[in-house]
Amino acid sequence: MTDRLCLVVEDSPMMRQLLVFALARIKSLKVVEADDGVDALRKLTTARFDLIITDINMPVLDGLKLVKKIRSDEVHKDVPIMIVTTEGSAEDRQRALTLGANAYITKPIQAPQVIAKVKELLKLP
Repeated sequence: MTDRLCLVVEDSPMMRQLLVFALARIKSLKVVEADDGVDALRKLTTARFDLIITDINMPVLDGLKLVKKIRSDEVHKDVPIMIVTTEGSAEDRQRALTLGANAYITKPIQAPQVIAKVKELLKLP
């Protein structure tokens, strides 16, 4: 089975490490890190990702704007996007899903929850 490529977009180094550490348990997944939305857009031009995990609250280009840009990008418009955020309100969740996010998880995250959702989005056993 070929490896899947996942882009983790998170401006908090500690939170990013936590996600990367959790995702390391999925053997067929390779993770690329981006420290904000602008960095993510740069990385999206260099590789074809199978999954994007992003925070909402980030400087310069936030996660919702990033989702919007990804959905209008020919190459990545169908890539599953998972939001991981402290924003727990129903409106935030609804806005993210309306813009095209496929999943929405609120922090603090639980590794098993993240792993299960990633496997579901990538249709992994």
